[in-house]
Amino acid sequence: MAVENPLPFLRSLSERRPLPPTILLFGPQAFLREYMLDAIRNRLAGEGLDYSGFQVGAGDDFGGVIEELLAPGLFAARKLIACRVLRSRRERTVGDDARPSKSSHGADESALIDALERAQGQSYLVLLYEATVPAKLRQAAEKQGVAVNCNRPFDNQIGQYAQIFARTVGLKLSAAAAELLIARYGGDLAALNNALAKLAIGHERGEAVEASEVREPAAHGVPEVFELAESLARGQPARAFALLDRSLATGRDTFELLALEILPVLRRMLIVASIIKQPGFTTADAARVLGLPPSSPLAIRAVEGARRLGADRLNRSYKAAAEMDAGFKLGEIRGREQALSGLILELLSPQT
Repeated sequence: MAVENPLPFLRSLSERRPLPPTILLFGPQAFLREYMLDAIRNRLAGEGLDYSGFQVGAGDDFGGVIEELLAPGLFAARKLIACRVLRSRRERTVGDDARPSKSSHGADESALIDALERAQGQSYLVLLYEATVPAKLRQAAEKQGVAVNCNRPFDNQIGQYAQIFARTVGLKLSAAAAELLIARYGGDLAALNNALAKLAIGHERGEAVEASEVREPAAHGVPEVFELAESLARGQPARAFALLDRSLATGRDTFELLALEILPVLRRMLIVASIIKQPGFTTADAARVLGLPPSSPLAIRAVEGARRLGADRLNRSYKAAAEMDAGFKLGEIRGREQALSGLILELLSPQT
């Protein structure tokens, strides 16, 4: 089998398709590697398997893993063997194809490859590599099962991960709720998964989650980062002022709010406003200019805001925000909270 992307593999787990006997997890995304391992364990939990876990570091070998893989089960005919290969082991070698140093028992990757070929398919072996996988081992894993490359997700894949994470904890996400979560957490899949796990606590299994419920955790606590930016892009004055008040009350700095929340969203809308009147303009054109994928919620919100506010108003607001930022840094503006409120009022008040 070829190297797979995590998305189709996670779908196959949720659809309870048969799993291959050997599964290799590797790639730079630590959260995805661990999530995949946990998902495999949960998928096989009800099949009555003996479970064994191993950790192979700099001074260890694969002797125990090989013995467990080839030996008959003590309490069950089939086993689930999980082996995490630490980064410290691979740091002893140079390059992907470098020859690993053998232990005193000779149970290195070559011995493991030989054991994979001799195994009778009665057990599942899951290998999780924290660092580079030797090429020969990866080829053997592909031959005997599947290798899953846990790369950083593309922007257009984050929504699919959100739906998979939600389905795993028994939730159904509405399109608006998924869009809000994507805009809030971006490519931080760990934070996205944690947010969904918290939502599942207060919902029945199979219950749908709406956008209003996604916003609710911040209603009585600390607002999430970029919530203020989202309310500005959507043109929601009441929500924007409420978020500003709670942000200041919970200790967020005016410098941070201006530089992280207000200036970037104004810049995106202003850039889009400068090209929006071109013939044949589409949201994909805006996304390309902003360096975002075509379906990015940030590009969609920038187009909506540019159309609502217009180039002249955005130009004035962005200039005022940039001057305010300089005034904050030079200490020329007192009453920074009131200055931020005035900027938001000017931006979101009805045009006269």
